[in-house]
Amino acid sequence: MSIILNKEELLESNSELRGKALDILEAGYEAINTEKILKKKISLENDFLCVEDDSNLKTCMTPIPSGRVLFVGIGKCALEGAKVIEDILGEHLAGGIALDVKGGELKKIKSLIGTHPFPSEQNVEATKEILKMVEGLTEEDLVITLISGGGSSLFELPVGGVSLEHIIDKTKELTAKGADIYELNTMRKSLSQVKGGKFAEICSPAQMVSLIFSDVLGNDIGMIASGPTVLDTPSERVRNILVLSNHDALLAMKNKAESLGYDSIIETETLSGNASEVGKELAQREPKPGTCILFGGETTVKLPAFAPESGLRRGEGGRNQEMTLSALSYISDNSILVCAASDGWDNTDHAGAICDKELFEKAKSLNINPEEYLEKSDSYNFFKKIGGAIYTEKLGSNVSDLYIIIYK
Repeated sequence: MSIILNKEELLESNSELRGKALDILEAGYEAINTEKILKKKISLENDFLCVEDDSNLKTCMTPIPSGRVLFVGIGKCALEGAKVIEDILGEHLAGGIALDVKGGELKKIKSLIGTHPFPSEQNVEATKEILKMVEGLTEEDLVITLISGGGSSLFELPVGGVSLEHIIDKTKELTAKGADIYELNTMRKSLSQVKGGKFAEICSPAQMVSLIFSDVLGNDIGMIASGPTVLDTPSERVRNILVLSNHDALLAMKNKAESLGYDSIIETETLSGNASEVGKELAQREPKPGTCILFGGETTVKLPAFAPESGLRRGEGGRNQEMTLSALSYISDNSILVCAASDGWDNTDHAGAICDKELFEKAKSLNINPEEYLEKSDSYNFFKKIGGAIYTEKLGSNVSDLYIIIYK
């Protein structure tokens, strides 16, 4: 079954480039499947928990202690990760909590659902439940955490004197200005009781193994989900292991593109900037026939001013749809641009969108102007009207965004 649920609809035009671009994107999605990755990289060998890092080196061999073994999953990969941990640890696992944007049935681990992209009282209550679970830990206990994108919003307990509403307002303010994840998470760390290594301190003196899935450019583990297990001063008690990043997805996409006959390169894993400007720049590149260029990264969207009295309203969408919408008026013949969120959720139920000349001509024939939708950041409703959106549902993976350019 295809990961891209509306693949047949997107291929109704019989576009050769569309089919190949979507096949390449699916190869990326397959490579970051949380359950597959953990089954490959985590094992129990002679009562030792063994973990491979993102370079496939066995970097952690932790003995299963005589005390309790608990699991804490935080972020968009938590539920899928919990399923694998339950299977691997079996009777060694005493319990745990998976805090995710979605819920599901688990055996020993409790599934809790939180909100994203903004925290809520629901998230605070879930965080308190996690903290209650880890009360009274000893040196004989082990906490296994799985930290992934989305965790900054999901795992939240404000410091004394700071309201949850203040954190939400600051997050909205910075987001509207186009702040990147480093700016956002620096603010979040300073206002939280569990971020910036504070959760690792709370779990002391227990041993901790933290499995980290990166959605942050440059893979700074202190910024991923605002680094709840990353202490300012390294400790032998806490082991933070980068398990997965967008490199894994991009390498699989490169291999797929080459198998399809393209000269393929990964140009960067850290693409950033204003989404609409980056989209235009990519679309206006000089075509290189027979090539596939891949990027990973995360752009930002600066929202237009909201002026109810003028009738102007902010639209719906995400950075990937904004990129493709901005590129649509500039895309060259015999080329295609695809921008998609690795978690399948581009701030809406669209994972992203495709951009090619055929889509531009369709918008033109329907008298729908891409620039008008771009002005109010309403990319979601644009693609809803003319097609071109990519649907996957929430995937339980998150390694920043994935971008593809193919030249026929």
